Amino acid sequence: MSNLFDLSGRVALVTGANTGLGRGMALALAQAGADVVGVSRKSALETEKDVRATGRRFLGVQADLGSTKPIADILAQARSAFGSIDILVNNAGIIRRADALDFSEADWDDVINVNLKVAFFLAQAVAKDMVGRGGKIINIASMLSFQGGIRVASYTASKSGIAGLTRLLANEWAGKGINVNAIAPGYFSTNNTEALRADETRNRDILARIPAGRWGDPSDLAGAVVFLASRAADYVHGTILPVDGGWLAR
Repeated sequence: MSNLFDLSGRVALVTGANTGLGRGMALALAQAGADVVGVSRKSALETEKDVRATGRRFLGVQADLGSTKPIADILAQARSAFGSIDILVNNAGIIRRADALDFSEADWDDVINVNLKVAFFLAQAVAKDMVGRGGKIINIASMLSFQGGIRVASYTASKSGIAGLTRLLANEWAGKGINVNAIAPGYFSTNNTEALRADETRNRDILARIPAGRWGDPSDLAGAVVFLASRAADYVHGTILPVDGGWLAR
């Protein structure tokens, strides 16, 4: 059974790999045997340290995924270092908060570009090399792929879009040997939620709503990302897997 989850010999490209969920998933994939290409705006030295400690190789690529321009260079560096890419984790994302009545066009465009547009075109570019040999694409969705939320108009729109896009790509690419699925994290302790955790009232209300009674840790995504990246998920297409401490079950 353990062989189903063995990623030895695979290469995983993880965006937003320098911190938070991306760092946690990069480490999990390495622990399962994959070499890792970590893409991030800032240096991913801590992630590199984590990955290399497992005995796997790591390539850090600094790139601003606010546009599609870096995609060709990212893939060129990855292929030069490790050959073909077997696993893509579309994790890079940003969030902007404001009341919908006051939400700016700039905050709309910035979030949609990173969270949805670049995720699609990176998946497209990677998938072109996966056709005929197979591969795994894992998008990072959100609870707000299912719910509306408040004060995060472009984030909710982008993550709802990621859910729909995951299903569409699964429909088109499953027959080509490419598995496209998504993970929908709940409330996790990351940079994006620092303000919420610092707000005593919001923190208390959120914890009261989570059946597990705690914020998620990036390590809580390890099982989900390794499963979807592995042979164990070969017949799993177009699913959106919540990892949320039971939030959506309430």
